Amino acid sequence: MLKSKIHRATVTGSDLNYEGSIAIDTELCKAADLLEFEKVEIYNINNGARFSTYVIPGRRGEVSLNGAAARMVQPGDLVIIASYVNLPDEEAKDLKPKIVLVTELNALVVQPEPPVVNLILR
Repeated sequence: MLKSKIHRATVTGSDLNYEGSIAIDTELCKAADLLEFEKVEIYNINNGARFSTYVIPGRRGEVSLNGAAARMVQPGDLVIIASYVNLPDEEAKDLKPKIVLVTELNALVVQPEPPVVNLILR
């Protein structure tokens, strides 16, 4: 089941000679409930590439692919970063994935809370 995703993040860098991983802005990691070293799936919107790696904390606005994954992106590409969780069916039915939207500079877009509707039954 989808646990969370960061939707349409902009790749800010890539380093083929780093040992591997994706560096993600720590504020985005917190919003998406991503842990350091957690496995994530990356979907490159620009070229269709799909691959997996693990998370390391990054600087503000950073979404940088390292190691072999660096060959799968170019700075400026848009990516979806998704994490998944295995749950028993009963728990999975109640799962509400965290969907994190970002600006073109990878700043968190604050989504308004859905309105609370008070129903008055007569």
